[in-house]
Amino acid sequence: MSKTVIFVVDGFGIGAMPDAGALRPGDMRADTCGHTLDHHRTELGRPLRLPSFGALGLGLVHPHPDLADRTTLPVAVGRAALGYPGADTYAGHQTMMGADFTSVTVARLGEHLDEVAAALRAGGHRVDPLDTKPLLVVDGAVLVHDNLEADPGINWNASGRLEDLSFRRILSIARTVRAVAPVARVIAVGGHADAPLPRFVRPGDGGTVGLDTPATGFYRNGELEVQHLGAPLDHTRQLPELAARAGIPVTLVGKAADILACDAAVRRPAVPTADVLAHTLDAVRADGDGLVVANVQETDLAGHQQDTSQYGAVLEEVDAGLGELIALLDSPGDRLIVTGDHGNDPTIGHAYHTREYVPVLIHRPEASGLELLPDATGLADVGATAAHALGLDPAGLANGTALRPARHAA
Repeated sequence: MSKTVIFVVDGFGIGAMPDAGALRPGDMRADTCGHTLDHHRTELGRPLRLPSFGALGLGLVHPHPDLADRTTLPVAVGRAALGYPGADTYAGHQTMMGADFTSVTVARLGEHLDEVAAALRAGGHRVDPLDTKPLLVVDGAVLVHDNLEADPGINWNASGRLEDLSFRRILSIARTVRAVAPVARVIAVGGHADAPLPRFVRPGDGGTVGLDTPATGFYRNGELEVQHLGAPLDHTRQLPELAARAGIPVTLVGKAADILACDAAVRRPAVPTADVLAHTLDAVRADGDGLVVANVQETDLAGHQQDTSQYGAVLEEVDAGLGELIALLDSPGDRLIVTGDHGNDPTIGHAYHTREYVPVLIHRPEASGLELLPDATGLADVGATAAHALGLDPAGLANGTALRPARHAA
């Protein structure tokens, strides 16, 4: 009996990828991990207490004075490029589970306005411009627009007031947009706004134009309805489905429970880190084999809030939980894989994700010592490595290659 746990620290990057500055040149200095460590030493007068991260080899892939530069645990350590465009939680997790995201692009709605309008008209909808802005007004009530809360070009929204029409109709419009959209997500949003939605349209970064959703009052007025429509993917060729078909119990925890597909999975959605850790530990303590995919979201939330102190506090809470997981995953064949899905540097000066490498820290109780992994070309290699640990054929995934040690450390 063995357990494999993929533990995703949301927004935990370890340094900018070479193309990180394509949208914002300042992002070339992004280093979520390093800047958070620096903040605590200089501003709070002490280093972060991360003994479990250190034991898992974080300091070997991100050298820093506050991280151990050696470990006695049997671990394999490396780092991964993202392997998908932009920096996005949904795309990151789908890629990590083995999805092929090569057909997904970063695109502004304005670049596809005619195509989207034609699809909506073919579906029987009335489509009008809003002045000269690159967005669409559908049936006089729903705005189709760039999402201003994620990196430019990652997601599009179809937003409507529930005073004007039902969420079912908003969702129907979003599905028509989804059918022709090249982006990772089309998000249907229905809520109660303080005024007609066109009043809240504004320009965003990178040439985008969209609805300032927080300003509408949607988030504070209650009864908000949201549905995320992801890019078409073959979920049967992702790790949770591959494991479930092999009779391996699957548990999805935290944000992973919201965004990953697997009908057979036990789902434990949660946002508080303490709850995510508790659900993960409970799943590991269960008898028999199992795959657990868990996501800690509060690091990402701290990054969006540009709250470096809170980011560090969550990391310390996560570290304590990792210590418990290491102690529980002590049988030959067990795996604890700690990684991230993108960066979210709380010192970068904006509230968007940052395009960074992420750590790949693998605890393997039966191994003899430390092994160094080659750089993974994408997060799909993490899923393929977990598949191999579970005795599954990684070729059953749509994308990814199991990581093999480049060399044993001296």
